[in-house]
Amino acid sequence: MNFQQLRIVQEAVRCQFNLTEVASALFTSQSGVSKHIKDLEDELGVELFVRRGKRLLGLTEPGKELVEIIRRMLLDARNIHRVAEQFSLRDQGTLGIAATHTQARYALPPVVARFRAAFPKVRLVLHQANPDETAALLLAGEADLGIATEALAGESDLATFPFYDWHHAAIVPQSHPLVAGTPLNLATLAEYPLVTYHEGFTGRSRLDAAFARAGLTPDIVLSALDADVIKTYVELGLGVGIIAAMAYHPAKDTGLRLLDCAHLFERNTAWIAIRRGRYLRNFVYRFIELCNPALDEATIRRVGAPINRLDAD
Repeated sequence: MNFQQLRIVQEAVRCQFNLTEVASALFTSQSGVSKHIKDLEDELGVELFVRRGKRLLGLTEPGKELVEIIRRMLLDARNIHRVAEQFSLRDQGTLGIAATHTQARYALPPVVARFRAAFPKVRLVLHQANPDETAALLLAGEADLGIATEALAGESDLATFPFYDWHHAAIVPQSHPLVAGTPLNLATLAEYPLVTYHEGFTGRSRLDAAFARAGLTPDIVLSALDADVIKTYVELGLGVGIIAAMAYHPAKDTGLRLLDCAHLFERNTAWIAIRRGRYLRNFVYRFIELCNPALDEATIRRVGAPINRLDAD
């Protein structure tokens, strides 16, 4: 048994059993991939994959149990290198953060500024991604931590921690009729064309749910990935914008007025996530603590411990 065989099994599952993609991802040949799999199965005395001819269709029952062990072994192998780096370069290295545009643009700048002052030798790599991509980057080991409102809390291999709570708000031009009107309600909002986030971004599901509960079908004339784009089209008169309230800056957005919607839509939580079982450098814990001072290293380690699925079953 060797690590290349284990990597091939893990990659086969990730690539949905397409050996051509496995070979490409691991920079080897398809015949070499097949041989490694056969050698490992011969050594273990069990078949790991369900086959139809030369094609792999899925995992056998032994394969399903062994693949979880393989994932832990490969994760621990990477952790060995991180432990060595931790003690040889305590305050140096790279911190990879995957975050949505809203988090990267509006929530993280003050945290990053404080972190850079404390760890000037640590290089930050910011991956801007949608929520699903953020989860995928964490699971693939390409980011140390991820920050998003959607998707992260539902992934069992990720440990999540609250960052902060926030609400949606409406934005309109200064001369809009809603500025001088009575407090907003959903029926009034639904009378206007709306500009807001794409589905799956920045709490959009809670907006849709609120209108649905009220029996209303809003006219969403434009959806975008980030608040800056939404504000641009609201200024052009395309419709009423619904954004994360933190994305509005009175000094910068002088042509717009923010209207409170906290009573209309459910509260949202931005989450910090880490890959369970992944060894984190000391400065990663410090970054998380800067995001939420209530989180200490002991708590993060405890919650971030891997789940033993075999025991759970």
